[in-house]
Amino acid sequence: MIGSIFPACQSFSGISGKEFAIQRKSWKWIAGTCVGATIGWCTYSLWFAAGAFDWRLFLASAGELRWAWLLVSLAPVAGTYYGRALRWAVFLKPLKPHPSFRNLLSATVVGFTATSLFGRAGEFVRPYLIAIKEGVPVPSQMAAWVLERLFDMLMALLFFAYALTRVAGRGVHTGPGLTWVLAVGGRVSGIFAVAALVLLVSMRHLAEPVRRKLLKSLGFLSEKPYARAERLITTFVQGVESTRSDGALVQLLFYSILEWTLIAACYWCLAQSCSGLIRLSLPDVLVFVGFVSFGSIVQIPGVGGGVQVVAVLVLTELFGARLEAATFFALVIWFITYIVIVPVGLAVALKEGLSWRGLRQISRGEQK
Repeated sequence: MIGSIFPACQSFSGISGKEFAIQRKSWKWIAGTCVGATIGWCTYSLWFAAGAFDWRLFLASAGELRWAWLLVSLAPVAGTYYGRALRWAVFLKPLKPHPSFRNLLSATVVGFTATSLFGRAGEFVRPYLIAIKEGVPVPSQMAAWVLERLFDMLMALLFFAYALTRVAGRGVHTGPGLTWVLAVGGRVSGIFAVAALVLLVSMRHLAEPVRRKLLKSLGFLSEKPYARAERLITTFVQGVESTRSDGALVQLLFYSILEWTLIAACYWCLAQSCSGLIRLSLPDVLVFVGFVSFGSIVQIPGVGGGVQVVAVLVLTELFGARLEAATFFALVIWFITYIVIVPVGLAVALKEGLSWRGLRQISRGEQK
């Protein structure tokens, strides 16, 4: 739900109804596997192999779960998908002033299901489905996806900045693991913030001049390749047109704030469901969201990735939770934010005629 930041795609071309290809290289999957294996090995070495993990206490944690709060947490989770569909409607306005909200919502649900199942490659499903359903060029929706990531990145950076401020203000003594996260995270957040702002400003004011310069630089191409490049660049620029309107920009900021407020509300409900194990106040939950939002950068198909590891690290080192309780809470978060949507998304996909194989093909860019 907190989402990934960058896609595993390499190239796309053509207009709606034509082939749209993503060249997925094997080295990206190898790199992802290596990262996942490294995270797993470090976790096992630091906690489990050392004999510090009490499996009986971990299993007993389920008895402390407050199921009512767990059910309540599903409301803000559902709201996040609704909010994302509303925000995407704003991205679509320059191309289609009155898009079908039902199409946007179903594509959002199926898209996040694909991301949970297939990892980074699943990110392509949502913009592809929206483009097909709404009859707009696919590159324009990839541009909208980039914009969405930028707005989410800025919100995540705000949460992370708040987290760093709270930690510094409390004078908390952190262990070596969390100290490293704070040091690296502070630098990375600064770089990301500058990059995101530069990209948003560039897209808002420089999209058309950049388009003209790119087309001018491609003047050496023959007629057919040039026409293809022109369509690609033009439709991509059309996808970022929404940021050129002040009113639309205000709407996008509002929906982004709403989205992350719902995310924080979900985490607060989950904290209440595990209050017998871990006690987190509302400010503590905001700090927690700030840290784990960056754990989502590493995502493994069907597993999630860095979110769980960072969650356990923050809970144990910053909030003094027991390792078993922190691990159980991290798994609850993973289940509610990554897994609950899967059966819903698969049901919607099947209803719309999409099979498991079809979703995999879309993820790989193999649809024609």
